[in-house]
Amino acid sequence: MNRRWPIYLSIFVALVLETTPMPIGMNIYRPDWLLMVLIFWNTVLPERVNIGIGFLAGILLDVLLGYSLGLHSLAFALVLYVSSANHQRMKNYSIWQQTGVIGLMTAFYSLLVFWLQHWLTDAYFHFNYFWPIITTMLFWPWVFWLLYRAKQKLIL
Repeated sequence: MNRRWPIYLSIFVALVLETTPMPIGMNIYRPDWLLMVLIFWNTVLPERVNIGIGFLAGILLDVLLGYSLGLHSLAFALVLYVSSANHQRMKNYSIWQQTGVIGLMTAFYSLLVFWLQHWLTDAYFHFNYFWPIITTMLFWPWVFWLLYRAKQKLIL
């Protein structure tokens, strides 16, 4: 039996959460669900979730959100490269240290997406780019706990 279905299910749920409509005023606070899920699985099981999975998830996100093709996939690939290079160190961090690292990785991801959007479409910088970083950091402990429990229950 294929033991990867919980990983793909969690990535699918993260894609749904990324694309679910929110009220206009609340949309700027949306955490980067897919990034959190990809970093978690890349840290815990780097042999199963790697840069290629992140690239494919980014392509799906670009298609679903209507962005330029490859925008999020390049950003996910670079963030997952940093994550896989440091996955042993990340496993030894406490949840609060991990939250800080997730904040830095999310800031790196947001900066990459902004640079690519600015280069491709002349997007301008707004301070609203910082809100997803903060909300992602706030949601990380719960996402980590939920996915770690799922990993333990399903013996992945």
